[in-house]
Amino acid sequence: MKKILALSAALVLGAAVLTGCGGGKETSSTDGKSFTPKETVNWCCTSSPGGGSDIFSRQISDILTKDNLVGGQTIVVANKTDGAGEVGRNDVATTKGKKADYTLLTFNSGDLMPMVKNTKNRAANFKIIAIMALDKQLLFKGADTKFAAFTDAIAAAKAGTQVIIGGSKGDDVATYEALIAALGLTKDQMNYITYNSTSEAITAQLGGHVDFVMAKPAAASEYVTSGDLKPVLALSKERFGGNLADAPKLSEIGSYQDVEVPVWRGIAGPAAMSDEAVAYWSDQMKKVAASETWKKDYIGKYMLIDNFMDHAAATEYVTKFEADYLASIGAK
Repeated sequence: MKKILALSAALVLGAAVLTGCGGGKETSSTDGKSFTPKETVNWCCTSSPGGGSDIFSRQISDILTKDNLVGGQTIVVANKTDGAGEVGRNDVATTKGKKADYTLLTFNSGDLMPMVKNTKNRAANFKIIAIMALDKQLLFKGADTKFAAFTDAIAAAKAGTQVIIGGSKGDDVATYEALIAALGLTKDQMNYITYNSTSEAITAQLGGHVDFVMAKPAAASEYVTSGDLKPVLALSKERFGGNLADAPKLSEIGSYQDVEVPVWRGIAGPAAMSDEAVAYWSDQMKKVAASETWKKDYIGKYMLIDNFMDHAAATEYVTKFEADYLASIGAK
């Protein structure tokens, strides 16, 4: 887990939501020539609508179309959460022929970790197009949470009362595990319930089914503004700003080390995507990352760390991340 922490310290609004994420066998769309999209682009997001990954996917898709970076073509974002997202990821990995050049996948550290742990898919089954940003988590409580502060929850857990945290998969699970280790608690004392997306976990919190919810700013900040959620712990080495500024770090509520598992947020394509299409999409993502809309309406608004990596750099980064993660869990 220390290796993961060290490694990690390095989106169309209004688009139709479909259920498919790739597939098909057609001839190559490039035939050795430079690639430009000439038909609809399918973008697969393996988290539910409204979560951090969905917002990421639709924000980038919106910029690509509004800034005319895809030659006037339509981008359709499809949310596919079957099998905790593994069905969607596998659909993309196995997409062949022409469709491979027109298929994109939201691919984050929180997608890679469960994928390599539970399936035979690896980063090499995809073309890593770019990494766009780093994200971090916080803990929030709702109006029905019985604990006034997170320190009360820690004390209750140590006294024998089970505390329940809800959250998404992958990096949220890794963050939870790092948190209870820092607190000296067991999974029985402070339990974790995994949901398909952060938006589902927030719904559970609002319904009073969990004591706290782990979420990233993009998914939770509007609920803080409305007063439905209150940030109680910053899972970061630095405090957040804006309407999350009141959340203390772990070291500020007791004799604990701060906990953070930054999430890299990236984009991939099928392994069969042509080199010309990979170069094209990587270049377009670089333009998105340099746009004022991206910096203001995504990075700034949701308090992420701007961290663009092109195809070559992102591939190297993700390959090493995967190798270190597999080593940390004793797998290959």
